[in-house]
Amino acid sequence: MTMWRTEFWRRMERHLGATYADSFARDYVIESLGGRTVHQALDAGYDTRVVWRAVCDVLQLPDRER
Repeated sequence: MTMWRTEFWRRMERHLGATYADSFARDYVIESLGGRTVHQALDAGYDTRVVWRAVCDVLQLPDRER
């Protein structure tokens, strides 16, 4: 099941706040995304659900948020 980018960003903002979500996505390198940031992974064509799960792992979000 694909996650729309609008849903992805809605979730990012819900957990990190509107300002910090973008900062996190630009600056935080996630090893499970091949050493890419969220923006780099999305630009490289990673599925949004894969990126979201990687963010969940980093933020240690509960399973119900995945």
